[in-house]
Amino acid sequence: MNKAELVDRVAEATGQGKSEVDSSLRAILGVITEELAKGSKITLVGFGTFERRNRKARTGVNPQNPTQKIKIPAKKAPAFTAGSELKLAVQTGKAPSLAGIKKIAQTKNAAKAKVKQAKAASKKKTGTKKKAKR
Repeated sequence: MNKAELVDRVAEATGQGKSEVDSSLRAILGVITEELAKGSKITLVGFGTFERRNRKARTGVNPQNPTQKIKIPAKKAPAFTAGSELKLAVQTGKAPSLAGIKKIAQTKNAAKAKVKQAKAASKKKTGTKKKAKR
């Protein structure tokens, strides 16, 4: 699955527009990247933990010339450790239910529709009052 497919699936599951989901995903990835660059640890309970790990300098072997030893410098690398819910989902092949997420999305969409209806109704009422005053 690539980013576009992920955006499509999340938009479908949440009822949000693809552009909203795409900007949210970009923001989430941006924040995770910034925090890892600072050396912070990001924990998403049940899903997993992102962290920066320090790798020690070591001696390696040149794959083109196996007799030649090369020095590999120390570096900082991103790491991810899977959480318990993610591990369980992978082991059993059953992802957690998205019913809760879909229900929340439906509730949000219903609330947005009510707000739009209320605004439209208030515009109609204020519009008739203005005409009556003139």
